[in-house]
Order: sequence, then structure tokens, then C-alpha cells
Amino acid sequence: MPNVKRVYTFGNKQAEGNGKMRELLGGKGANLAEMNLVGIPVPPGFTITTEVCTEYYQHGKEEIIKMIKPEVEAAMKGVEKNMGMEFGSSSNPLLLSVRSGARASMPGMMDTILNLGLNDEAVEGLAKKTGNARFAWDSYRRFVQMYGDVVLDMKPQSKEDVDPFEEIIDAIKEEKKVKNDTELTTDDLKELVIRFKAAIKKNTGKDFPTNPWEQLWGAICAVFSSWMNERAILYRKLNNIPAEWGTAVNVQAMVFGNMGETSATGVAFTRDAATGEDIFNGEYLVNAQGEDVVAGIRTPQEITIEGSRRWAELQGISESERALKYPSLEEVMPAAYKELNEIQQHLEDYFKDMQDLEFTIQNGKLWMLQTRNGKRTGAAMVRIAMEMLRQGVIDAPTAVLRVEPEKLDELLHPVFDKNAIKKANIIAKGLPASPGAATGQIVFFADEAEKWAAEGKQTILVRIETSPEDLKGMNSANGILTARGGMTSHAAVVARGMGKCCVSGAGDLQIDYKARTIAVGNKTYKEGDWISLDGSTGIIYEGKVATKDAEVSGDFAKLMELTDEYAHLKVRANADTPRDAKTAFRFGAQGIGLCRTEHMFFEGDRIKAVREMILADDEAGRRKALAKLLPIQRGDFEGLFEAMNGLPVTVRLLDPPLHEFVPHFEKEQKELAADLNVPYETIKNKVESLAEANPMLGHRGCRLGITYPEITEMQARAILEAALNTRKNKGIDVHVEIMVPLVGNVKELRNQKEVIKNTAEAVFAERNDRIDYMIGTMIEIPRAAVTANEIAEEAEFFSFGTNDLTQMTLGFSRDDVAKFLPVYLEKGILKHDPFQVLDQDGVGQLVREAVFKGRGVKPELKCGICGEHGGEPSSVEFCHYAGLNYVSCSPFRVPIARLAAAHAVLKQGGEK
Repeated sequence: MPNVKRVYTFGNKQAEGNGKMRELLGGKGANLAEMNLVGIPVPPGFTITTEVCTEYYQHGKEEIIKMIKPEVEAAMKGVEKNMGMEFGSSSNPLLLSVRSGARASMPGMMDTILNLGLNDEAVEGLAKKTGNARFAWDSYRRFVQMYGDVVLDMKPQSKEDVDPFEEIIDAIKEEKKVKNDTELTTDDLKELVIRFKAAIKKNTGKDFPTNPWEQLWGAICAVFSSWMNERAILYRKLNNIPAEWGTAVNVQAMVFGNMGETSATGVAFTRDAATGEDIFNGEYLVNAQGEDVVAGIRTPQEITIEGSRRWAELQGISESERALKYPSLEEVMPAAYKELNEIQQHLEDYFKDMQDLEFTIQNGKLWMLQTRNGKRTGAAMVRIAMEMLRQGVIDAPTAVLRVEPEKLDELLHPVFDKNAIKKANIIAKGLPASPGAATGQIVFFADEAEKWAAEGKQTILVRIETSPEDLKGMNSANGILTARGGMTSHAAVVARGMGKCCVSGAGDLQIDYKARTIAVGNKTYKEGDWISLDGSTGIIYEGKVATKDAEVSGDFAKLMELTDEYAHLKVRANADTPRDAKTAFRFGAQGIGLCRTEHMFFEGDRIKAVREMILADDEAGRRKALAKLLPIQRGDFEGLFEAMNGLPVTVRLLDPPLHEFVPHFEKEQKELAADLNVPYETIKNKVESLAEANPMLGHRGCRLGITYPEITEMQARAILEAALNTRKNKGIDVHVEIMVPLVGNVKELRNQKEVIKNTAEAVFAERNDRIDYMIGTMIEIPRAAVTANEIAEEAEFFSFGTNDLTQMTLGFSRDDVAKFLPVYLEKGILKHDPFQVLDQDGVGQLVREAVFKGRGVKPELKCGICGEHGGEPSSVEFCHYAGLNYVSCSPFRVPIARLAAAHAVLKQGGEK
């Protein structure tokens, strides 16, 4: 490809690239070009494109050097001309920085080399030219150390290994009886260079390269290689950055912040990245290079007087002491600060977003090294977007698109106090299954968690794994911790629905129910001991850690109002109790898309009536038990309908296999036998008869209603009587949708539909009143999707249960997938966990086909999804493209789904 341009130059307010070329030049290269074009003082240089990174991994180092050598040499001539220096000169040396720059910001993940071009001759020339020998040799020792680390692979391979360069520095300081690097003399720095080179020779068998061009090619290839280092790979995985994007390499003329007391370097933000406050802020160091600011070797100082005063107040430092010992850049270098302040405002106005800046001041002259859209917290993201909208900087669609849906999660759950976290001891780490923060006493059994909560105690329910029977305890506990299970385990799914903090799959925990202890390493924690969970990170802390309620500002509410102006897709909530429904309503849910009636069976004494029904020998016995459940279910539904205040409510009929409702331990079975006044053996045998080899594909869903129609009758009656009562007593126009689960054959739906309709007519006749209602089905079996045209003849709506549809389509058991899923993700067989992010090419195509076939029969067929994917942004966007009417998700993910629904429209260039 001889005609492909691989190198783009910039400098002296000119550039071959621009800010729109992020894919080719990376974010840093594109912004360096754009800053030149708008007249910002930027050291000249050139960018080697991201495409070369791809070629590097295809062809290797030697071939790449041949490919880019002519363009790099030509670009270097331009840098030399702009700076009035010569690369490789011993009297007037041009020194370079070599940095990475992917299209997505990956701060600190890849490698950087500074001061490139120095050797034993050039360092003397630099010293003579600047009249500052200490600066020259300090720059040289930094270069040798950095080059040795990055290019010659002298970095420690583990935390236990000693850094050979730091070991040498420590030895010199000990010999010279000094504490800080800044106290080392020029001769000390010369000695460091000698010892560094000796260490390189000893460790690599090679001399440190003295030829500047050899140094440059080594550095360029090292930066490309760092694209695939361990931390970069992990960062990309955490932030969904594709490996195929590659990184650009930016080669720039060096400017020096370590030339003395009139030089400095720093990092700044045009607004506060934590809070979003519209205040210029950042840190700097006098007589330092860039890595010094972030390395923490020296304590950096604040850029502005206001920032410096705020910092001093937090530290308990007086104003007089602050001004004397920790002055701001505004006070130390007022002229440079004034120019920096003007530039930061200009850049924010130009890019119309909060900027993260890097700068160097060399002998009083300000140079800008980088600008990029700054990373920020969820709270800051919302505040900045809405303030910029009010300030007229951006328009409403841009404000909506500026907020990442997942970042809203930070605004919806309690969080730990940052200062408290710093002092807390970490016990172990699991999966961050449900965000938020929780502190409580360890309790191992659900009934005791409920009891302790009634006594006013804060608890963390600790289980090896949870089951529906633990629901009461889960509901009562402050947080949930399990040793087993993944992100879609029972504990995780239910906790998210409740808005409960949950950490699942903490495999290091050895839980002993009998002893009521948790063993981790050589420590043991007993029931009643205090622990704290961070559901956003998966970290488990020892003892109480102070929490604070998440603050939802007025900007959050205004953002949500904007999303509803643009979104076409409605957002409902999965809610099983009036309390859940109220939470969902508060977060703007536009209905309930899934009420799982089985979750209502575990509160109070209800489970006894359910078990009585299951263990009955005949229909008469079952009906007797169901008669006890009828008023309970009816009351629950009335609460739901009232909470939703006229919004649609979809109620799913009983779905799980019956064995989940019966006791499996001898003690509980004997208690149940005594309650029912039957022999223990009768209970034991009946429970054993309900056991199935594969219960999730067994006697559940509509199969229960077909086998025992009296269950469907009771639930239909409870739903419709509740709707009539709510309308009569509360004046609410109820919109109820009855959903038949696990249908795979239209005849199954037809059977259950007849039972529901007959029950409805009986209720209406008894009440001498009627109410409109809908009957539909949950599409969660692949056969239902491909025969959707047949099912649509009987159904008035489709709700896609994507949890089970994913399980059955991929053939993955979501309870066992953790054994191999990490390997699949690591090897690239799967891009995402399909139980978290909808498999659009497989499961998604079944959804599309079912919608197309269903609406071919009934054009107005209402379609939505109610699986966990309903709150995941990319899945929500897919649902918009697939033409669904709504998504349904956990109450605490409703705002996230609402924002994602608006993004789907705006990304297509849609209007209100």
C-alpha cells in the first residue's frame, strides 16, 4: 500500500489532520492537530496512525520501520525547522516525547518515553546551551530510566520484584545522605546515568542505544506493543473498547518543566470532574516533568487560589501557612496562569465539553501538551451536561447524548463515604451484582434476617447461594452476599429488582452454616460481626463503613424530562410488590412490564398455603388451599394497581417449578407435617416426587396451569377482582395485562386463555361489572419465536423473557456458565456475557422474527421485553431498532433505560 498516508504532521498553528480524525489519529493526535488549527501553543510533532498499529501486529517491527521511515524522516525535518533544533545534534539537540493515543481515552494504560534523543554528547550540548547542567543530566537520567523500563523491558515483573533503577537511586541517596531526588547534585545525576547503563548491560546483555534514530524506532514500536499489555487489555475489557481499534503514536518536540524555578508542569480540568462544578481546577509542580505530578513522589499544589484555599481548609492548614508553603500557580506564575486560564476557557468553548489538559511552562513560556474530553463521575456528567445546556454551550439533544446511561447508576444507590473507605480493611472481592453500599451484621438464614430487621438491626444476609425461599430475608437485609452465582444469579437479579446492594460469587468465602461462620484466609467472622459491601465494585469490607444517601439533584430530574421528549420506546419496571411499584413510579416507569406472582408467595404465612396446595392429594384439596391464597393475591394486586395509578400492569401467572416452594430439609418437613397434621413420611415422599432432573425445562410455566387449571383460575380471579376493586374504591382506571408464561405451542396459550376468559366472565357476572383486560404471552422458548404468527392469533401482546430465551437459544445454563464464560470472553469467542448484554445476532434475531411474524397477523400487536436486558443500554437501543413498544427492567434501572431509549432516537438523528 505505497500510497497510504501513515504520518500526519502538526506545528506552528498548522496541521495535516484535525479533531474529526479520531479513528485514524487517535484522540490525542486529533486534538493536537485541532489545537494547532485554533492557534493554541503546542510543541510541533507528528502522529503515526492507528492503522499502522494494526499493520505492526500483522507484519512486525522491522517491516513497519521500513514502511514508515520515509514519512517519519520527512516529518522530523518539519519539527526541526519549527523548533530551530536538530535531531541527533550534539550541540543543539532536538529532544522528543513519544506517547500513545487511542481514539478512546486510556489514561496511563500504555507507555510513554520522554527526553528521547539524549546521549553522552547531546547531554553536554544541552547543558551548554541552557546553561543548566543539572537540568541536562536530570533529563538524561530520566530518559535512560524510562527507556530502560519501557523499551528494554527492565520493569519489575511482579510487585515482589525490586525496580533496579529505584534501587540504584535509593543507594545513591543513602551514600549522599539526602532524602529527595531534588537534593542530588549534577555529579550525583551523572553517577546515576553510569549505574543505570551498567544495570541495563547486566540485565539485557546489550549496551544502552546511543544513536537517536535507534532510540526513536525502539520507542515507537514499544508504544505499539503496549497496546496489548496486560493493563491495557484489562482497561479495554472494562470499558468495552475494541482491541481492533489500535493506538496511534504521537512524537512531539520536548518542552521542559524541570529547567528551574521559572518552569513547571501540571494537569488541569476546566470543570470539577467529581462534582461537575463550573470551576477551573488542577495541580502543578515547579521544576518538574509530567510524570512527577501523577507519580506522587512530590505533593503537587493547586493551580488556582480558590482551589488552593479549599485544599488547605480540608487539610486544616491556615491561610498564612498555605500562601507561604503551598502557593497556587496563580500566585507563583501569574502571567503563565493568566494565559492558561484563557486557553482552558477557549478550549472548553471550542470543544463544548469539559476538558482534561496537560501543560508545561518552560522558562515562563506556556505550552499545551494535550486536551481531551475529561472523564467524570455520574453526578458530574449530569450536572455538566445540564449546566452547559442552560449556558447555551450545547443544545438539548447533545445534553442528552452527553450523559452515559450506565453512569446514572451512581446517582441511584447509597454510596460509601470516600474518607471511610480509605481506612477500611478489605476482606475479599466478588462480583458487583447490584450497585450501592450496605453495612450490617452477618446473618446466615432468611428468617433470622427478617427477625433481626424487625428488631431494628442492620443485616447482611450471607448465603452460599440464594433461592426464592430466601426472599423474605433478602427483602429485610441491608445487603446480600453469596459465595456462588454470577451477575444473573437469583441473588443478583432479585437484589437489582429490590434496589438492594449485592455482591455475588465471592469464591474465597468459606461459609459454614452449622458453625455460623465465614472463613477467609486465616480470619474467621461470626454471625453478628459487622461487614460492609460495595455493590459497585464487589469489595467486601471488615466492620462498619459509613454510607451516605445518593443525592439526586434537580439536574437529574430535568435530564429525565428531556429523555421523555425524545424517546419512542416506553420503559416499564419489573415489580412484584406495591413498594417496588412505588419505587418504579418514582423513577418514571411508564407501567409494570413484569409482576412475578410467585414472589408474593413467600411473605408471612403465605408459603404454608402454597405448600398445602402443592402437597394436596386431589383437586378439592388444592382448591381449599388456593381459597386461602385468593384474598392475599387480590390485596397485593390492588396495591400494585394503586401504586401505578392507571399505568399498564402486566401480571405473569405462576412460573417456577413447584419444588422451589416446598421444604427440602428434614426439620422444616417435620414442621410442615405437624402444621398439616399428616405423617412426616407423607411430606417427605411428596417432596421427593416433585424433584426433576432439569426443572427449568420441566413442570413449570403454562404447564402448571394446564395440569392444574384451578391455579390459573385463582390467579385470574385475584387479578380481575383487584382491578374492579381498585377502580371502584380508588377511582383508578386500571389497565391490566395477564401474561401466560413458557408457551411454545399456540395450543398451550389457547388452553390457558380459555380458562382465563371463563373465569373473567364468572367474575363479571358476580360483580355485575366489567373491565377491559388483555391476554398475552411471554416469548422465552425459541419455538414460540419462530411460530409467532400462530401464537399471535391468540395473543394480544408479546413480552420477550430474554433471560430464558438466551439460556435456551445458546444452550447455556445461567447457573453454570461461570465455569467457562470467562474463558470464552478472554479468547474472544463471545464479546459480552450474553446474560448481561443481549446476543443481538442470535437471540436478537429471534426477537426480530417474532415481532415481524406476530405483527404480520396483528399489526397493532404490543411487544416488549422483560428480561434483565431491559435495563442494559445497548440492548435497549436494539429494542428500539427492532420496533418494540417497551422494555421492562428493575426499578433502579428505569432511569438508565429511559436515557438509553432517548439515545437510540438521537443517534439515528431522530426528532422529538
